[in-house]
Amino acid sequence: MVEIIDVNAENVDKYGFFCMRSKPKSDGYQKKLNWVKERLKEGLKIKIIQENGRQKGFIEYIPGEFTWRAINAKEYMVIHCFWIVGKGQGRGFGSQLLNGCIDEAKQLGLSGVVLVTSEQGWLPNKKFFESKGFKMVDKIDEFELMALSFNKNSKPQFFNWNESAKEYKEGITIFKSDQCPYIQDAVRNIIEASKDLSISVQIVDLDCYNVAQEKSPTPFGVFTVIYKGEIITYHPETKNRILKMINKKNLLINS
Repeated sequence: MVEIIDVNAENVDKYGFFCMRSKPKSDGYQKKLNWVKERLKEGLKIKIIQENGRQKGFIEYIPGEFTWRAINAKEYMVIHCFWIVGKGQGRGFGSQLLNGCIDEAKQLGLSGVVLVTSEQGWLPNKKFFESKGFKMVDKIDEFELMALSFNKNSKPQFFNWNESAKEYKEGITIFKSDQCPYIQDAVRNIIEASKDLSISVQIVDLDCYNVAQEKSPTPFGVFTVIYKGEIITYHPETKNRILKMINKKNLLINS
């Protein structure tokens, strides 16, 4: 039996939010759980599709005014996360979740549905959304803003804070939020790597939606790592991977 669970304040402790559900006591999971409970008040929706009690995928979305992506899309519904596990792909699960999001955007009188995609990191891949009628409306580096517009009265676009990275020239600067449960481990890995290399670390907490929109150096909005004024990743990385990135950067600077 296939069913879609509408996660809410009453059942989120039971069903979770799909990610990291095998580590419910971890710091990342608990911070995300608290984040979800607060965002539900702002219209956040998490829908989990499951088959015979096993979770197969999920979608997380929120009205654009409250999005945690660095985009100007106040009249749109914004998809934060969208994931169908490998064996669940090709069975219509993704279409069911997406159609529910589209229907809700229409019911709320919004202008469409939008999301940030990328071929790198954990952001959704645009191919599925292209097949559903989404079009690219803006692009910064590897980030593409895909939109399904119901009318042509408004056009979503990226906030471009990429140049602001140059202001952070000393050591490592981490922009982070609690929107992704894997970020806490990623921050810990970066701090450990920085100690090995005797590099200073400063952390900028993106603790509300407008800060995520207005301060994030990347459209991802909730996690970015800057080293000596240059963005080196927005993806949670292992300690060894971070060490390689920093050493590679140092080689380029000194060459």
